[in-house]
Amino acid sequence: MKADVVDDIASATLTEVSAAIQRRDVSSVEVTRTCLERIEAQQSRINCFVSVRAESALVAAAEADAEISRGAWRGPLHGVPLAHKDMFYRAGEVTGFGSKICKDYVPSETSDVMASIDGAGAVDLGPLHMTEFAVGHTGAHEHLGFCRNPWNTGRIPGGSSSGSGAAVAARLIYGSVASDTGGSCRLPASMCGVVGIKPTFGLVSRFGGMPRAWSLDVFGVYARTVEDAGVLLEVIAGESEQDPVTYGTPRPTYDREPPTDLAGFKIGVPTDEAIFRADPAVQSVVDAALEELWLLGCEIVEIHLPDIDTIAALGGTLLLAEAATIHDEWVREIPDQYAEAVVWRLQQGHHIPATRYLQAQRLRPRITKEFVTSVYDSVDAVLTPTITMPVLDFETANSFNSAEASGEIFETTKCTVWANYLGLPGMSVPCGFTPDGLPVGFQIVARPFDEAALLALGRCYQSRTNWHDRRPPETG
Repeated sequence: MKADVVDDIASATLTEVSAAIQRRDVSSVEVTRTCLERIEAQQSRINCFVSVRAESALVAAAEADAEISRGAWRGPLHGVPLAHKDMFYRAGEVTGFGSKICKDYVPSETSDVMASIDGAGAVDLGPLHMTEFAVGHTGAHEHLGFCRNPWNTGRIPGGSSSGSGAAVAARLIYGSVASDTGGSCRLPASMCGVVGIKPTFGLVSRFGGMPRAWSLDVFGVYARTVEDAGVLLEVIAGESEQDPVTYGTPRPTYDREPPTDLAGFKIGVPTDEAIFRADPAVQSVVDAALEELWLLGCEIVEIHLPDIDTIAALGGTLLLAEAATIHDEWVREIPDQYAEAVVWRLQQGHHIPATRYLQAQRLRPRITKEFVTSVYDSVDAVLTPTITMPVLDFETANSFNSAEASGEIFETTKCTVWANYLGLPGMSVPCGFTPDGLPVGFQIVARPFDEAALLALGRCYQSRTNWHDRRPPETG
């Protein structure tokens, strides 16, 4: 391949490279080799992969080319290089969960998400960096080393899906599957300047994925554009016999054409400033995005989100108690195999009474119903900053990982965690940069199972802006 073509392929979106592969303008093998070359050049700089499965990827790419040449095109992921957070089972291959304890664990089953990706003909390049057992929101890691933000390697990429955000932003892959328990599909997306979707609870099967907290976990996607994220989500969504929460969930089909405007679309902006008001460097960028959405026809209205502090507290109760239960045996028997800050956070769940946990679960259906009725009877979606502070440097992030930093941990997730307790779909969309050149994203949250609204709004916004086309530096 000529150098200029390589550059074009690296800059292409998932949808663009998929069309080129289908037309046979470029082969999957050529695209995969380009990605592997870029990973080799950038891995030491940003540390986003746990391992790179180059040999199996090239075999899969060659098979995709052969199928496509016979007219057996499987769809828009066929032959496209992707990667996955290091928490999805793949039979016969190491799945380490970003941990020292499970660094040699080889599952006997393949997760539903990976089976869907495989069935669509995607080329999997390997497992991506994540915080240890998905604990933490910075990307700092004692065992795997720090994953770094490609926009500025002195800054964090966010977590727990650190490698997903960094690898997509650095143009090493065209998309990733990941998880979100309190913000992990949205926080790194915002910090790295890409799109991240946390689907509605129950839209995507969680079979064969590492649990962080059973009743909050969802599996979602990362991509450079909203259009690409919708393609990925459509492939992994739908009912599975392996996960009862998906029963009765049909596989969605999302509109391939973005709306030309957003006339009649109502966006609610929360008035709860203690939670949602951001640092001025972030708020000014989000306000500019709101103005662009207004120009596209949206009606912007101020709203109050009922019981938002209570919702965040109840979600925290579920997260701490369930995580402590999942890790109970290891935390008691081999605590030295965890990072100190991780084991400290897991131990917090041991102090939560069963009555408090059960109350948080008992209240959940009523609170969710009342919230959805109160908010979404008047607006189509809620828009907030994805995170209220600029992207952190590693020294500050390390202080957030300490045992005394529970307040700071809440600061990083306060805009995102409420959607997990309520089971609502949320998406982070890149909308600009701070004066320091660091990405900012806005979060949009819709009614249950209304991912189509997120995609329509996001695609229309990206048709009028080019933040998603900005490319991070490759040195420094």
